[in-house]
Amino acid sequence: MDKNAKIYIAGHRGLVGGAIVRNLQAAGYTNLLLRTHAELDLTNQAATAAFFEAEKPDYVFLAAAKVGGILANNIYPAEFIRDNLAIQSNIIHAAYVNQVKRLLFLGSSCIYPKLAPQPMKEEHLLTGPLEPTNRPYALAKIAGVEMCWSYNRQYGTQYLAAMPTNLYGPGDNYHPDNSHVIPALIRKFHEAKVTNAPTVTVWGSGTPRREFLYNEDMADACVYLMNLPDEPYTRLLGSDESKTGKFEPPLINIGVGHDVTIKELAETIQRVVGYTGDIVFDASKPDGTPRKLMDVSRLNGIGWRAQTAFEAGLTSAYIEFAAQVES
Repeated sequence: MDKNAKIYIAGHRGLVGGAIVRNLQAAGYTNLLLRTHAELDLTNQAATAAFFEAEKPDYVFLAAAKVGGILANNIYPAEFIRDNLAIQSNIIHAAYVNQVKRLLFLGSSCIYPKLAPQPMKEEHLLTGPLEPTNRPYALAKIAGVEMCWSYNRQYGTQYLAAMPTNLYGPGDNYHPDNSHVIPALIRKFHEAKVTNAPTVTVWGSGTPRREFLYNEDMADACVYLMNLPDEPYTRLLGSDESKTGKFEPPLINIGVGHDVTIKELAETIQRVVGYTGDIVFDASKPDGTPRKLMDVSRLNGIGWRAQTAFEAGLTSAYIEFAAQVES
């Protein structure tokens, strides 16, 4: 990407989008297109089309989405599938109409089957049933992958879908009801420390395994992918299965390649926060998918690896959260 190229970051205030903006700015990109939800409602097809026609971005990072943890997915399934389908459909089509050079669609590891082989490879997509607790969100993201693939096949576009593992870091959502596991636990342990609570209750048995990626590393991977030379980038864009006989979606996993149990995660956050009470696991609450580990050999093979150590990343996240609470 040329340093003066017009780059639109959809969802620039989110966990991923904000990190992408910081990464691009640090690298010297100066022509960034940023719009808040109040300025541009991406679920509105006409408004999205008008924005693209007026601005004509060269590159698009599609990081805008309605996201949340298990509780939010259970309470708002209709919003999770409706809003995400609308956002990605509007942006991908407008990108095609306005001849965007490259588009990176950000998904989630929940697109893979609940009982997918571990670690999960890109070709495991659509090979089994999804985890029920986030199926509406996952199906929307799968539709986004297929939309990128379909536009690439029919129109020769260069749209790539990147599937990150579980993310955390600066800019995370610490809402008590609809946050993901790391920000939820950071908040719980911090509040327990402040109030001298004797215990912290963690949902589930503590046995499921999860992989976690620092969002600044995720952003670095996204910018790295968008800056690949034509030949290695084109190899990632999938093939026409009717011609090749191969299931090759335009899909690449982004992760660290190793995981921890939820019990280990809780104990690490307890240590980072400095909470001295006990942890209680509520096995009556859902565990979700037993294990979600990404196979990142494809990404490692083109020269990118995550750099941030887990406890160091958690410490940075907690420092930011504590500063928010203070202010």
